[in-house]
Amino acid sequence: MLEQVSEFLWWERLWLPKNVSWSDLQDGDGLVYARPSHLYLALPCAFALLLVRYLFERYLASPLAEAWGIRDRRRLPPEPSCALDAYFCHTSHCPSQAEVRSLCKKTSWSERRVQVWFRRRRNQDRAGLCKRFCEASWRCTFYLFAFLGGILALYDSMLPSQYWYYLMEMGFYLSLLLSLTFDVKRKDFKEQVVHHIATLTLLAFSWASNYIRIGTLVMATHDSADILLEGAKILNYAKWKRSADAMFVVFTLIFALTRMVILPFWLIHCTWVYPVERFEPFFGYYFFNAMLVVLQILHFYWGLLISKMLYKCLFSKLEGDERSDEEEEDRSDEEEEGKDPPKKENQRLDHTTSCRPRGRANGI
Repeated sequence: MLEQVSEFLWWERLWLPKNVSWSDLQDGDGLVYARPSHLYLALPCAFALLLVRYLFERYLASPLAEAWGIRDRRRLPPEPSCALDAYFCHTSHCPSQAEVRSLCKKTSWSERRVQVWFRRRRNQDRAGLCKRFCEASWRCTFYLFAFLGGILALYDSMLPSQYWYYLMEMGFYLSLLLSLTFDVKRKDFKEQVVHHIATLTLLAFSWASNYIRIGTLVMATHDSADILLEGAKILNYAKWKRSADAMFVVFTLIFALTRMVILPFWLIHCTWVYPVERFEPFFGYYFFNAMLVVLQILHFYWGLLISKMLYKCLFSKLEGDERSDEEEEDRSDEEEEGKDPPKKENQRLDHTTSCRPRGRANGI
């Protein structure tokens, strides 16, 4: 059974053009070809990168955050309540006003007290500023070295250098998949999963089918913009607002150039047009281009979010990443007890059951 499945998965008509077989891709006459078995080390590489990330964040990023005065907000824990905790875990994190009134009857608490409980409980699940800084520092460092490695691989044009570049990139995206549940949660969580899976599929297929140069170009164009995005986050967390805004504007321009112009009108154009000049279209041809189109659709989605952030950056106040689930500002003890704070007698608590963050967000 497994042998039949393996034969189908590696059927030549699926992945190779007509009149081309796997035997044609065997080493010989001084030529060395890429093989799928070369990528078996991607999983051990992913675990190795997770270890490197842990050491980097603990011994480099965390001390740097402390030196720059980056600290988490002090969070007040919610009051013990089995009924509210069960509702939070199994029903909703953001109850409506009618649901709040129903919970008031169950707990004999005031509406204000229930709302404060949910706000504090939601904040418990949100990543702190130090965690965001460490994560952005790790990604910025990796993208920088990966981009430089991609340029060297393109310049070298030798299989060993491109192999190590592929291995590191696949290991990195595998590590991101493995750490998704522990990383900072964002609104585009599902899109991130689709992006990582599509990227890994593209990398594996391009290596196995010897589309190595186009795969290297796609990775390098992605890494070039990601360096600036993570760098802008780092500066924003350090409260260097002007530098962060300037870097974000540069990132937006690079993102638009690489992912809205170069990728669709140059790289995808090449993979659609030039192969059919030499071979008849086959399943692997459509599959590879379909994965590239999936990536491009995600880029259009993220481009919309980035354009909104750029508008806020230039014409109003940029309050963080449109994708981020930001921490909600806690209220004073007077408000929690149902009293108005001093000198604000007319102030009343808004409808705080929404998940919208209050005040200045913690960062991009």
